[in-house]
Amino acid sequence: MPPFVHLIADYGVGDPAFSEVVHRLIAEEPSIRVETTAVPPFSTVATGFWIEQLGVHNPPFDDLLIYSNTAPRTDEATPEGSALGGELCYLELDTGVPVVAVNAGTNLSFVKPYITEFRAIDTPAEGSQFRSRDFFPKRVAELATGDHRSLGEALPVKSVPDPPAQTVCYVDGYGNVKTSIRASSFDLGRRKLLVTINGVDRPVVVNQEAFADDETIMLVPGSAGGEDPYLELIERGGSAAAAFDEPTPGDRLRLG
Repeated sequence: MPPFVHLIADYGVGDPAFSEVVHRLIAEEPSIRVETTAVPPFSTVATGFWIEQLGVHNPPFDDLLIYSNTAPRTDEATPEGSALGGELCYLELDTGVPVVAVNAGTNLSFVKPYITEFRAIDTPAEGSQFRSRDFFPKRVAELATGDHRSLGEALPVKSVPDPPAQTVCYVDGYGNVKTSIRASSFDLGRRKLLVTINGVDRPVVVNQEAFADDETIMLVPGSAGGEDPYLELIERGGSAAAAFDEPTPGDRLRLG
């Protein structure tokens, strides 16, 4: 089968940047098929969350490669430093899925326990304001078709930061707030508690599964995370995100 590249990036839903990168990938390798997923601007938390979900918990299939470019520029004070993005890296997960992603923020954190190979990729770090269009597709196309000549030195997995604790990871189209809290780390015996996000306090019912009461915010095991799912805040008949004043990935939760 032809290679299937799943592109995760922070260009914006419907942004023509997706079109440009898809065109460049196909120009490099006409047989490539591409699917896209948009995450909020500069959100390495949301990016890392979806790399894990798509690379680890969805059924793997032959010829899948995940390509991610969420690349906040560095915080260095010099003009040269502020223009640089993170290093493009190659990972192979224990599911057999290869990942090409910029090593920035928490892009790689959620798959840290699943990495079996971690390598640098020989590609320019500077010279274009749009590296994921001008430089990266050539390497992605090569790797998707089995050409690994661009792979460089092995990198230490321990250098990847751990995923953030008690953090908003994604808000879906229904207003469900997906968090970084694993079900196994939390007592899911039914009870009430107070959840605070960005200074907004709301009473929440903790439960093993969602139930049909309308206008009740619940904290329950969600649809992402596999056998040990991440917890989600949901509201039947409403939007949990709206109840918490529209949090964004990276916002912290306080449970009390």
